[in-house]
Amino acid sequence: MIWTAFNLPTGAWFSLIVLFVDLAIRIVVLGIIPGNRRPTTAMAWLLCIFFLPYLGLVLFLMFGNFRLSRHRREKQAAVNQRIVEGTKGIASQVGSYEGPVWVKSAMELNQNLGFFPALGGNTVQLIQGYQESLDAMADEVSRATEFVNAEFYIMSSDSCTDRLFTELEAAAERGVRVRVLFDHIGSLRVPGYRGMIRRLKASKIQWRRMLPLLPVKGQWRRPDLRNHRKILIVDGRVGFTGSQNIIEPSYRKKHHRKIGRKWVELMSRLEGPIVGTLNVMFATDWSSETEETLESQLATSHWDSFSGGSLCQVVPSGPGFVTENNLRLFNTLLYSAEERITISSPYFVPDDSLLYAITTAAQRGVRVELFVSESGDQFLVHHAQRSYYEALLKAGVRIFLYPKPLVLHAKHFTVDSDVAVIGSSNMDMRSFSLNLEVTVMMIDGDVVRQMHAVEDRYRAVSRELKLQQWVNRPVLARYVDNVARLTATLQ
Repeated sequence: MIWTAFNLPTGAWFSLIVLFVDLAIRIVVLGIIPGNRRPTTAMAWLLCIFFLPYLGLVLFLMFGNFRLSRHRREKQAAVNQRIVEGTKGIASQVGSYEGPVWVKSAMELNQNLGFFPALGGNTVQLIQGYQESLDAMADEVSRATEFVNAEFYIMSSDSCTDRLFTELEAAAERGVRVRVLFDHIGSLRVPGYRGMIRRLKASKIQWRRMLPLLPVKGQWRRPDLRNHRKILIVDGRVGFTGSQNIIEPSYRKKHHRKIGRKWVELMSRLEGPIVGTLNVMFATDWSSETEETLESQLATSHWDSFSGGSLCQVVPSGPGFVTENNLRLFNTLLYSAEERITISSPYFVPDDSLLYAITTAAQRGVRVELFVSESGDQFLVHHAQRSYYEALLKAGVRIFLYPKPLVLHAKHFTVDSDVAVIGSSNMDMRSFSLNLEVTVMMIDGDVVRQMHAVEDRYRAVSRELKLQQWVNRPVLARYVDNVARLTATLQ
């Protein structure tokens, strides 16, 4: 009997080996994948590997590690410690704040997790026009005398951004230190990428790719760990941040132009001490990509927090922070709301905690509104987002669909009449765990009124989705939504 087993045909031996390896993979991943992951994420990976053992394992090895390199994490930790030491002498605005207690609590949370203090004495202008914001940035660069720091997920040299690129080149020519960071994969996917690289190489601009994937040069990491931040700083006196990339509003895609698809954005123009904290974020990312430490721009001695103006606080987040700073802030604000929450998020794919926070707010009587695009630009993400609509509608959340073919890409929300939040972060699991993001919390009734006016304009052109209409959608559409929801948790 034993002898017969050892004399199996070659094909039978191969089948046994494949079966053994298949079983071994399943057993091993059961004890590895759940570690330090959300149960939903772990289950999604396990299902992927159990259904497709070899392909699933390869995908997990490529995309399963959501941490930056130790070198980058150590740099971030060093900067965090410098901020803690440098801000000890800054007058805290938390203690003098006289508004709702929950706002003060949110400020303390942000400083404990992201290390930046809340600073007073700022002015905030919201810019809704797409070309208007590009022109506003170009205007400030034209007045630069010392330095310009630009950091964007996507950059493209095209007809809409040409003036901004021209002003960056001119500033560098007249001796201004111009530094530009753009995400490697985010920008590489855009038509005309090589032309932009040639233009940068021909200029005196200092530039680097963020989180580059260049295996030949030994630069490799999980491909979808990306730097999603959008920041422009001029001379440390004025800054811009929000949702907009530096590219024309159809993202240079023929298909988008053919159907009239354009991106709708919201940017903020900031002046005051808060600009210094945004600049520290840039300096940290620049150091990670170049090994050049911008000592003068990392200094906190020039942050003068004083009463008056808008009270603002920068919240950094991403794989360099294990605490998911943006998610914790969002949940805190949602649970604290007493009257009204209005959210604009192009990719709303919440984890369980965020879904509970927003539905609980609606169930306890808070007026909750969610603005999303009627038709998305990313198939899987859009259908994963749709899979949450029924639960939201049943809880009492009002969902407004921004009319297609436009893509509402603005990322912001307001809570009561007290807090406005704007930045690069979507309300999805990718922005909470995989992307480096920047968020600014603004405590100022005037800024909230500005943002409410923006929300009013969205509401005027949007169509409200009704529960009865949604539950009666085709069975196939529901099936696609649910399958896409599973892929959204693969982190």
